[in-house]
Amino acid sequence: MRSDSTIADLHYTLQLAMGWTDSHLHCFNIHGKDHGHSGGMTFADDPHAVRLAAFQFRVRERFRYEYDFHDDWQHDLRIERILPVESGRLSPVCTGGKRAAPPEDCGGPQAFCAQLRAVPGEAHDRRAQLVEDIRAGDLDAVQDQLDALEDLQDWLTLDRFDRRAANARLAQYARGDRTWFFAEHLG
Repeated sequence: MRSDSTIADLHYTLQLAMGWTDSHLHCFNIHGKDHGHSGGMTFADDPHAVRLAAFQFRVRERFRYEYDFHDDWQHDLRIERILPVESGRLSPVCTGGKRAAPPEDCGGPQAFCAQLRAVPGEAHDRRAQLVEDIRAGDLDAVQDQLDALEDLQDWLTLDRFDRRAANARLAQYARGDRTWFFAEHLG
């Protein structure tokens, strides 16, 4: 992120990197003060006006990002490095990731972990049922099982992170193209 980016930019960057849809309220707690989305909550400062440079972050300094207060996602963010601004380089950029983010609205950390543990068994059961339905010639049941397996596919690939896809979304945002936002909310 560039230091002239805003708190709102940081929020959208996190949403895009995680593949989330900005469907919930959020809050940053930086130096003991809350900053965030004003819908339904009152914050002293406009998140579109608060620049990251104003915080004078130090390397290894941490702050909290909360998203979806119902699911209670709390992220500990840390300043890794402070680099000089490179002209001609789009910002923000994702330099790496270990796993895909949890799916939006999956119920929070505990529900996510429980579902993650249950999915392989559920996929195995669905596959076994699919074989039985194929043998029985029940095409409606076959389609139901295929649909259920397709829904489980995202859960089965959460150990992979697609940095190229994240950076494509971030580049789109950096160019000022906000269709990513509207596409997610309309479709």
